[in-house]
Amino acid sequence: MAVPVVNGVPQPAPQPIPPETAEKLRDLEARLAQSSKLLVAYSGGVDSAFLAATAHRVLADRMLAVLADSASLARRDLEQALAFAATHGIPLRVIQTEELDKPEYQKNDASRCFHCKTELFTGMEALGVQLGFQQIAYGMNADDTRDYRPGQRAAQQHEVLAPLADAGMTKADVRTLAKAAGYTLWDRPAAPCLSSRVEYGRTVTREILEQVERAEESVRALGFREFRVRHHGDLARVEIARSEMAKALDLATLDAITAALRKTGYQYVTLDASGFRSGSLNAVLPAEVLLRRGA
Repeated sequence: MAVPVVNGVPQPAPQPIPPETAEKLRDLEARLAQSSKLLVAYSGGVDSAFLAATAHRVLADRMLAVLADSASLARRDLEQALAFAATHGIPLRVIQTEELDKPEYQKNDASRCFHCKTELFTGMEALGVQLGFQQIAYGMNADDTRDYRPGQRAAQQHEVLAPLADAGMTKADVRTLAKAAGYTLWDRPAAPCLSSRVEYGRTVTREILEQVERAEESVRALGFREFRVRHHGDLARVEIARSEMAKALDLATLDAITAALRKTGYQYVTLDASGFRSGSLNAVLPAEVLLRRGA
């Protein structure tokens, strides 16, 4: 059997898809087919990339991926997002968003993501009017509905579609389908915006985001794959996935992490014994806030 090739790059052989997941894919395709012209909010993460690729397969030139570029998007993530779209022929428009200039975003309270998504969807709406696209979709999956994600409230206010979640697709479903499609990003760790590393209540600035980005690149250069550098002023709190923790606990490696992060401007460096966990900064939020979830 011939090996499939995309833009000169050999692709992995297709993998079998569980029947339940295949049914969800058919549901997703049917939902997308109902759109006349669709803008897809695209970050290059596995959810938005899979949604954009599927929408392009179903709608062809009746879809357009939209990538928001700002100081909160790491340059590495931008490059990977551009590369995936180019490799798979997905039409893409990059827009500049200015959430960092807005006081309500800068103050970095529990609703920061709401203001970020509001900026994104407002910009996409303006682009849609300009280009004649009537609908917007984003990559929320079914698991996201059970987490605290204030950006969902912005999506609801702007009537943004969530076809992955509506089709019942979990994160595992998306990864399974992305792997079956031969997308090399199928197992890419989640990569939320750089502002998500800054402790609540600390003003978000370009300087802080640049420092966090340099710090995480330093940790990545030491061979770690899934981690976060949480910004607490002069203190960098490093969360590393449990699967990689043994490597991090080597004394020479700890010294290397400390030296690397001090070069980026941190005075103190600590390794979080609990390891990496998504949304760990939410632990300080009151229960009544967390219970709102996306509301």
